[in-house]
Amino acid sequence: MKKYPFLRKVLFGTLTICFLFGFYACSEESVLEEVDSANATNVDGSGAGNTNNGTSAVFLLIDEESIDNGNEPNDFSETDVNDQLATIGLRQQLRYFKENVGQTIDLFTGQVGDEGWYALTEIPNSWISAGPTENGLQNYLVPGPGLGGGDDDPEVLLDKIPDVIPLRATGLTMLKGQVVFAAVYDSDISTNYSPITANLQGDNLGIVAFEVLDVQQRTDGSDSDLPRVTIQILDADELKDDVLFLFENAPVPESSSEPEDTVPPATVPTIVLKEAD
Repeated sequence: MKKYPFLRKVLFGTLTICFLFGFYACSEESVLEEVDSANATNVDGSGAGNTNNGTSAVFLLIDEESIDNGNEPNDFSETDVNDQLATIGLRQQLRYFKENVGQTIDLFTGQVGDEGWYALTEIPNSWISAGPTENGLQNYLVPGPGLGGGDDDPEVLLDKIPDVIPLRATGLTMLKGQVVFAAVYDSDISTNYSPITANLQGDNLGIVAFEVLDVQQRTDGSDSDLPRVTIQILDADELKDDVLFLFENAPVPESSSEPEDTVPPATVPTIVLKEAD
């Protein structure tokens, strides 16, 4: 090669180009794999994307179709669910949940047209301006004036609330692996469609927190029954002051009867969460 310096330069340049091309190809493949992994939503929910930090919770509303005294499959007593304390704006942790942190139980979630779990996907401006804080969801949880608290008309800001989405099988399945913090109502949350609004007035039983472990089709009821959800109970008092998130892309039903979304699908959209304001 000493006699052919030109060939030596050509060979060195060729090897350098090959090395750089190979490095770029590997790097591009690695980046694509990371993107695919981030966007994937597995059947078991383990790949579901979210914007929270793993300790904060998704805020939901739950009514008597899911948690109430005498409800299957748990047959809660009145004191288990604070029924004897029920009042407008109650934000005390349900006794059964407070005393059974770490336990795993199943909850039913209602029927199509009479759902038990609801996602609030936007915070009304009226909640933000109600006070006493600058965060509308925290004002609801205090509760602030018109949001279950105050001396004059404590429920004035809780009627015809937009963007309260009743959750059916697809939405419930999207919650697998998520931590939930919920306000529990003593009666039904009534929903109107086109546009979708809900009445959030009425007595509350309090608050609960849990992790959604599994979502399974009901096989012990009617065709309209929504899934059975397996949860692990968490301490709501430890989460209520944390940053909470909204289920931004909760699937919006067309009507009270359509779609008849009762079977958890094998694949679901990636959940999108945003910080509640």
